Amino acid sequence: MALSKVAGEDISTRRRRLRYRAWHRGMREMDLILGPYVDEHIGTMEEPALDRLEVLMDELDADLLAWILGQEPAPADLDPQLIADLAAHCRERHRT
Repeated sequence: MALSKVAGEDISTRRRRLRYRAWHRGMREMDLILGPYVDEHIGTMEEPALDRLEVLMDELDADLLAWILGQEPAPADLDPQLIADLAAHCRERHRT
């Protein structure tokens, strides 16, 4: 269940809230993965994409990290393209 959608919340408020959540996860590694991704993409995300992001952000950090790093398969009910995009963004940012 998403903590997400507040009835009547406008899209800019929703984007600000998601940006905050991306940078304040509780696990620094996830802050550094989700924060930059959300900063880069949130401005162009519409309602359906925000819905998918909120569902993903409701998951535990340890699980998210394992899915993004490819250590475990993600559940089928999560957006596989979003997880793949996060993984690619992470690899691109942290190439040596």
